[in-house]
Amino acid sequence: MIISASRRTDIPAFYADWFMARLRSGYCLVPNPWNHKQISRVSLAVNDVDAIVFWSKNPAPLIPYVPEIDRLGFQYYFLFTINDYPDDIEHHLPPVTERIGTFCELSSEIGKGRMVWRYDPVIVSRRFDAGFHMRTFENLARQLSGATARVIISIADFYARTERRLSDVEAATGDRFARDPFALPEFGRMIESMAASAAASGMSIQSCAEDNRLEALGIKPGKCIDDVLLMSILNHRVSARRDTGQRQKCLCIESRDIGVNNTCVHGCEYCYATSSRARAERNYESHDPGAPMLYSCPERLEAGSGTGVPEMKTRP
Repeated sequence: MIISASRRTDIPAFYADWFMARLRSGYCLVPNPWNHKQISRVSLAVNDVDAIVFWSKNPAPLIPYVPEIDRLGFQYYFLFTINDYPDDIEHHLPPVTERIGTFCELSSEIGKGRMVWRYDPVIVSRRFDAGFHMRTFENLARQLSGATARVIISIADFYARTERRLSDVEAATGDRFARDPFALPEFGRMIESMAASAAASGMSIQSCAEDNRLEALGIKPGKCIDDVLLMSILNHRVSARRDTGQRQKCLCIESRDIGVNNTCVHGCEYCYATSSRARAERNYESHDPGAPMLYSCPERLEAGSGTGVPEMKTRP
């Protein structure tokens, strides 16, 4: 079983203590994101977990625990997202120079083969035009050169909650976001420039959940949770079965996500997993690091205890 920690929230940044408590306990409880009354018990016993894939914009709080994760016998890699949007887009992130330093520190500790840079999402607007992304990507790639061998990019999708929040940004700033950046005449030049910058910095570049229009511009489709990368880390084969619970164009292999939506307090306006920043902040404030579930109402925790909760131990 592959553990995803997590597409739904930033566990390394905000819930590192909780995560380590769950590793030591050997399990956690996870609510169904569509029906929180349905709660599953997920084994975190080392013999049941092939690997952990961490998703984070700031994994610095987890770094002190990396030696313990190694001693416990877990295999893992990091998907580390670094963009360089201003504070009105990404509200509560450390300065980009600090995040680059964290990336390089972690790479030095665990090896660049376990570090994947995500430049995600690519949002195109009057402020964040082709020139912005060409300059920003090249600058970040140059500073991360030698600390990773792979970068993944993804073009922003305007889901309802993203549309609502970015429309508010437009009203406040006068900016205008491109809902279909592929239609812009400079888009192809931007993508080709990013591919060239990645190559110049010693990185392969892949796309996430995109169609073949990016491949025609030099960026092949990739997998964030990748069986080939995992096999290179684990030295044994894992299932390549596609995760059908993800977006249609997502190529990731099957995993078990242990996060909960509406618990990340980075406050990024483009976030797909947070419907309300205020709600996420309330949930974060009421989080109990000692609880078996990352966040839930007390009655849901009670409902999730005992023999009625299914154990998720099957190895794919």
